[in-house]
Amino acid sequence: MLPPWILLDPILADWLREDLGRGDHSAQGLGLDEAKGKATWVTKSEGIIAGLPIAFRIFQLLDPQVKCTAKLAEGFACHSGQIIAELEGPLASLLSGERVALNLAMRLSGVATATRRFVDQIADLPTQFVDTRKTTPGLRLLEKYATRVGGGTNHRLGLDDAVMVKDNHIAAAGGSIAAAVKKLRSQLPFPLVIEVETETLGQVMEAISAGVGVIMLDNMNLSQIQAAVQVIRDRAPRTKIEVSGNITLDNIRAIAETGVDYISSSAPITRSPWLDLSMRLQ
Repeated sequence: MLPPWILLDPILADWLREDLGRGDHSAQGLGLDEAKGKATWVTKSEGIIAGLPIAFRIFQLLDPQVKCTAKLAEGFACHSGQIIAELEGPLASLLSGERVALNLAMRLSGVATATRRFVDQIADLPTQFVDTRKTTPGLRLLEKYATRVGGGTNHRLGLDDAVMVKDNHIAAAGGSIAAAVKKLRSQLPFPLVIEVETETLGQVMEAISAGVGVIMLDNMNLSQIQAAVQVIRDRAPRTKIEVSGNITLDNIRAIAETGVDYISSSAPITRSPWLDLSMRLQ
């Protein structure tokens, strides 16, 4: 599901203003004000397509006369040399909107492609692959949208979605998980899920005693994860378990096979290359 346009339009308009500046000297200097044209978007590598509706919106904000047609649906795989979109309208507008729209689609498709690779490794298991708050400032809504297109699940969108008690929160509360959770429960304005990040089996036991909703196993090796999962399932079977830290395509399946509920990673957003696309005028 796309984020609502009322949220996206101001962001997209800002990007257009940044690129256009005082005007597109290249397009305007050619005297293309009345000229019409057609263009196609072509892939130059394999991947998962994401962001076409948002890229099309960029053209429509720039010039409502531009008509855009997707030739491949969101979340579908493309091959190199495939036409994924057709555009028609004033040539000047096609040229002026090209870079911003392509940049966005390439970035989001790159995130979706990397996400799909992780998801495919555990597709037959009940464990969900989720993202993190390690996102590009200003792009969080869209990068998390691309995660969903790639088959992943969104973790918190922001700090107001849930309570995450991390190592620094525990330190700020005096080094005690129990003290941190007790203080939070007395201050929260309405029910929110409380998740606690743990790094040792001792901290896992503290989190179980505190009765939190989710326990994160952070940067644990496989044997530590297996031991923690067994303890949590035995003593707090309704508590959800998340694993995070150093997740790779090579180890994600073994981690999922321990029976955890979620595996989170920032890699599809922080390390993914852009999917190479180009626009060709007809």
